[in-house]
Amino acid sequence: MRRFLPALFLILLLPLAAFLAACGEESPVLERIEATGEVRVGLTGDYKPFSWEEPEGHFDGLDADMAAALADELGVRLVIVRTSWPALMEDLAAGKYDIGMGGISVTEERKEHALFSTPLLTDGKAPVARCEDAARFRTLDGIDREGVTVIVNPGGTNEKFARANIHKATLVLHTDNATIFEEIAAGRADVMITDAIETRIVARDYPTLCATNPDNPFTQSQKAYLLPKDVAWKARVDEWLAEMGASGEKEALFAKWVE
Repeated sequence: MRRFLPALFLILLLPLAAFLAACGEESPVLERIEATGEVRVGLTGDYKPFSWEEPEGHFDGLDADMAAALADELGVRLVIVRTSWPALMEDLAAGKYDIGMGGISVTEERKEHALFSTPLLTDGKAPVARCEDAARFRTLDGIDREGVTVIVNPGGTNEKFARANIHKATLVLHTDNATIFEEIAAGRADVMITDAIETRIVARDYPTLCATNPDNPFTQSQKAYLLPKDVAWKARVDEWLAEMGASGEKEALFAKWVE
């Protein structure tokens, strides 16, 4: 019976070999995943509904579930790598994770150094403020005034947008994105401009805060998964996303987390 083992081993490797051949590219990421038996997913753990970190290092949210589904699809162990918005690209370049998830916006700057999966959704920047003040902050002109304090988390597209558009109001950097909305609720800041999808979650979680115009955001941008420049790995991730869409599993997860 031993003489059949090499043939069986070759048969088991055929799907991966066929996939790589179809891509016409070698894949350092897929080779590493196969060798180690694990896929490393980068998450910031501070951005609802995509990911947030619970006590004892447990991650929850839409992309925590999507990460688990990807690992299951690949037949490997899931390893969550804690990253941050300021270190997102640096950690990818250093090879600390294989795929970045958690509500990452597609930007031209990031595309210079990385690849993106097929887009997951289209979103845009919108304000969130105390409900009593929401009407004042529906426009950028209403926000960018002397006496207004705009709070923002550093290192990502929120800070980039704020610095490009806020000139008269006071801009405050708050390093802990998980507690940034508490600053608005407590009156230590007036407004934050973030992705519309997050403003809806904030309005749900904080009774005194309101999403001012999530259906008419200031900008439009796509969210996707961040990948190293490995064409075959991108093709594999895109294939998985297409399968998730066709099966209805992706829609079910979005319905679970995105209201």
